[in-house]
Amino acid sequence: MSYTQAFTILILLVGIERIVELVVSKRNLEWSRANGGIEFSFGHYPFMVVLHTGLLFGALAEMYISQPKLIPELAWSMFVLAVASQILRWWCVITLGKRWNTRIVLVPNLPRITAGPYKFLNHPNYVAVVIEGFALPLVGFSWITAIIFTALNIPLLYVRIRAENKALATLPKP
Repeated sequence: MSYTQAFTILILLVGIERIVELVVSKRNLEWSRANGGIEFSFGHYPFMVVLHTGLLFGALAEMYISQPKLIPELAWSMFVLAVASQILRWWCVITLGKRWNTRIVLVPNLPRITAGPYKFLNHPNYVAVVIEGFALPLVGFSWITAIIFTALNIPLLYVRIRAENKALATLPKP
């Protein structure tokens, strides 16, 4: 199997993982709404969807266009970081359970979760997003995609984290 084929498979697997995330998110969103969930700050969401979709397509397209020379040490180290980001992401999803979704929706009167990775960080999922945003494209030496995603993700995370913090401030203390 060529390096190009291996990277293509990796991006396809991450794409499948994103579809699984969306299925879980939709199910959890329905549960939250059925339990009085309130959505906060939707305006940035479409941009987030486009940016994250662009990460996958951009990394793959850039690798095919540029046909970079393989640097195994970089590829493997970025692969390990990309896998670690997925592990952290799913630790967040599992910890939040039915309360996790891709939007900012909180069910009133449920306390903030402070277990799992939330015991150590307020927004561990965004640590996963930042790591994946540069590591995944760099597995395929897609430098431009990594830089563009990171540059566009900074203001998005600023808006998203501020909105989440404002929403979380409405929850009862654990």
